[in-house]
Amino acid sequence: MSLAAVKPAKLQQTEIDASVRMRETQIGAQCEILAHSYLEYSTLGDFSYVGEHCCIADSEIGRFTAIANQVRIGAPNHPMNRASQHRFTYCPEYYDATATRDHGFFTARREDRVIIGNDVWIGHGVIVLPGVTVGDGAVLAAGAVVTKDVAAYTVVGGVPAKPIRVRFHPAIATRLQHIAWWNWPREKIMANLADFQSEDIEQFCAKHG
Repeated sequence: MSLAAVKPAKLQQTEIDASVRMRETQIGAQCEILAHSYLEYSTLGDFSYVGEHCCIADSEIGRFTAIANQVRIGAPNHPMNRASQHRFTYCPEYYDATATRDHGFFTARREDRVIIGNDVWIGHGVIVLPGVTVGDGAVLAAGAVVTKDVAAYTVVGGVPAKPIRVRFHPAIATRLQHIAWWNWPREKIMANLADFQSEDIEQFCAKHG
């Protein structure tokens, strides 16, 4: 009697579409980045995935975060406090080969980083502006423009994005952050898959808290 072949996992290692462009970006284990996305000066945590036609800049993204198509994270600002906010003020070499790029402007822009926690769901077409922090377990509804920090386990939506509701009671949210299951080894997570598939969140916290 022959043994049936064991089907390998669909995503055994990080997969990045050939059309993806990256600059000075670190990608974690078993991530997936779909077609025509661009990432620069950013980090993407283990098991997170990025949809098609996304632009991510100057951002630190946690583990197990889901990013839908056409999302823009760290959309760069223009220098509104200058006489002109046009790029000739910081990329003058585009128009005059003898002019020098304003490196200080780009350094300041990269320091205004977006911080996105673990297990965050970012819906289709979301824009997250520079300097925003998004807590663990948050949801950014499709089409939202996120201009301010988002608390953990909070659902926000709209333009500009505002809180819609919380996913769990604050006490449960605190317990989940204490459990920090996203830092568990992959083997432990998969061994407890049934607990993750259950909607009894209090039982999950009681068992693993």
